[in-house]
Amino acid sequence: MKIVFHCASPLPVKTYGGIERIVFWHMVELARLGHQVVLIGHPDSQVKEFGIEHIPYEKEDLNWEKLIPSDTDLAHLSYNHQVRSGLPTLCTVHGNGQLGENFLPNSVFVSKRHATIHGATEFVHNALDFKEYPFDGTKKLNWDRFLFLAKGSWRVKNLRHCIRACRRNRKHLEIIGGRSLVPWPRIKSHGFIGGQEKLSIMKNCDALLFPVRWEEPFGIAIVEAMALGLPVIGSPYGSLAELVTEDLGIICKNFEELVMNLAQDQSSKFDPIKIRTIAEERFSIQKHTNSYLAYYHKILEGNKLHSFSPSLQGHKRAESLLDF
Repeated sequence: MKIVFHCASPLPVKTYGGIERIVFWHMVELARLGHQVVLIGHPDSQVKEFGIEHIPYEKEDLNWEKLIPSDTDLAHLSYNHQVRSGLPTLCTVHGNGQLGENFLPNSVFVSKRHATIHGATEFVHNALDFKEYPFDGTKKLNWDRFLFLAKGSWRVKNLRHCIRACRRNRKHLEIIGGRSLVPWPRIKSHGFIGGQEKLSIMKNCDALLFPVRWEEPFGIAIVEAMALGLPVIGSPYGSLAELVTEDLGIICKNFEELVMNLAQDQSSKFDPIKIRTIAEERFSIQKHTNSYLAYYHKILEGNKLHSFSPSLQGHKRAESLLDF
């Protein structure tokens, strides 16, 4: 099978990046399985060593579709767009839709809940290449140092309550992806970082705080934390209840429950080795790619994944703050 991907950012990602990393890992796995994989992407991408054909694409040239090889079987995009030539196209929806926005019938969402709020049924969980998250199995949880890993300036990610809960309990908080303006010695802001610098900070934490206040589509940070043996303390919204089972973390219904679960040492409830093992079973890039291959075959057999165009259900914007 010959599958085309389009990405305007250099691959593989050198520092910070979520969706692009998953797309790259998926492409590498497809190539490993013997499929012809083509990236129409940034000139600085270096993917040939992974068995991926690279067709350089200058961002100023908006008509990237003219570069698609004529013998391509399918295009897999990470945004809502049907290739104009009529080439079979699958779209992965990574975010929440806007009111009135319609997605392609051949759209795949990133969690069951994410699909449901768009009136859809088809989804594939995001995944990691766990080889990039080394884990030695000797980690001990001390319930003293917590991690925030998200875009902190986005109110729905709820950095504010994470800071307040840690201050109330005199706990340490490592912030990756945002900055705190609160002068507090136990709070450290690292901004947007990636690679080994990011991993070294995460390895020294005891749990991820993820009390989002919106319908979280997936939350790649959740699986990144689990890959390093960290439990997740989150809210009940979006995909959280689907991803964070009792072996993997704690769901808090409100801010006071978050405060309580930081105050009371919960470390004995969690086994870092078990967390890592479950995460690998549920969120491996191999499982992810096999799920997409099933969808590819279905589309190429002439079927649509949905008989309608999925769209955000209800009358509220997805970014509306939910109670916590």
